[in-house]
Amino acid sequence: MKFLMILLCKLLAFAGKLLKRGSSLPGQIVLRICPDILSRITLPEYVIAVTGSNGKTSTVEMIAAVLEENGKKVVWNREGSNQIEGVTTLLLKNSTLSGKVKGDVVVIESDERYARHTFKYIKPTYFAITNLYRDQLTRNVHPFWIYDIIKDAVDLIPNATLILNADDPIVSKFGYGRDRVRYFGMAKNAYSSDNSDALYNDCYYCPICKEKLSYDYFHYAHLGSYHCEKCGFSSPTSEYTVDSMDLEEGKISICGNEINLAFKSRYNVYNLCAAFAICSIVGIPMEKSAASLNSFIMKNGRVVRFKAGNNEGLLITSKHENSTSYNQSLEYVAAVKNDFTLAIIVDSISRKYYTSETSWLYDISFEKLERSKAKRILLCGSYAHDLATRFEMTGIDQSKILVTTDLDKMVGEMSKPTDDELYVITCFSDKDKLFNRVTVLTPIMGK
Repeated sequence: MKFLMILLCKLLAFAGKLLKRGSSLPGQIVLRICPDILSRITLPEYVIAVTGSNGKTSTVEMIAAVLEENGKKVVWNREGSNQIEGVTTLLLKNSTLSGKVKGDVVVIESDERYARHTFKYIKPTYFAITNLYRDQLTRNVHPFWIYDIIKDAVDLIPNATLILNADDPIVSKFGYGRDRVRYFGMAKNAYSSDNSDALYNDCYYCPICKEKLSYDYFHYAHLGSYHCEKCGFSSPTSEYTVDSMDLEEGKISICGNEINLAFKSRYNVYNLCAAFAICSIVGIPMEKSAASLNSFIMKNGRVVRFKAGNNEGLLITSKHENSTSYNQSLEYVAAVKNDFTLAIIVDSISRKYYTSETSWLYDISFEKLERSKAKRILLCGSYAHDLATRFEMTGIDQSKILVTTDLDKMVGEMSKPTDDELYVITCFSDKDKLFNRVTVLTPIMGK
């Protein structure tokens, strides 16, 4: 049976590649025939799984790049298909017909709701959790609901080492009372604040005793240095720490190792720190991890340069229904020193399920643009008027704002001759609609 299932998956994956079909279908078919196929294969010594609300794909890509640059053969889901069907396709496609995975390390991006299904059959030796934010409200409800779901996965792997974000109190709770835990995080820096930059706090109360949680400082959202005055729950000591950060110069230091940034955002720095920690924990010397991550450019299309007419622009992909993702993109754009035009596209809320729910727009801190150098703001797509209603609640000069549901008109506006810089913020579900109308250049976030 194992031989036949692996052969079937390989054939289906080959056919899918020719037909440009999704990478999860072969696994889906095999699992219907043999639901426990993953428990029948032989994995390498190191199996690393990564989950969280944001940053999974980028973190996994960086881990794989560092390990490969340092001589490891890595099997990883570069297509980003992160549910059990996609993981099944990945592992069987990269196995011998006898069922041995052909690699030194397996690195799996795991959807936060599906890890508990995957871990019934494969047991990661390392499980990294990047963060938990309010995300996809119609699917994920609330971070603490997702916490309980991931906890089911954690309980299935008692011998695994957890690698956790020390600055996220929801995430650090996974390590509470557990022995095999390592932490990464960020020291207080010039960008830390006494108050959160978000319009809400997903961890206002202590995740242990439910009393009000006190913060010494915030990095952003609910990430920072925290403690509970009642039960003593507090930020754990970070072993892998961003000890300095200069976003203007584009430089950070992790455990004394300097790294230049290709994309200057705190959000990206956390992904870098997670990848640095994981690679160091599995045996890559810190200085080699830092060298591999230095000026690293992502190939996953999250940040892409393009041309509209003769104007070069930068697309920053943010997740719809995820205000933290949007806030970090807005922070990057708001810090631009020159005059700029910003287009925000909400044409489809999701590529995976139907919803017209837009209440999440009111969780995003569009007010970050009030004191920016924005000369024009284009609100575009089917939900352009929902965006416009939200922008009416800001202090932004409404004469700067153009509202259109016509994406061709939006691109026409972006193509007009100008000396202003050009930025676009949109989601995975909408970015191809932009790319079909402009000239795509080289992604900026690779060695």
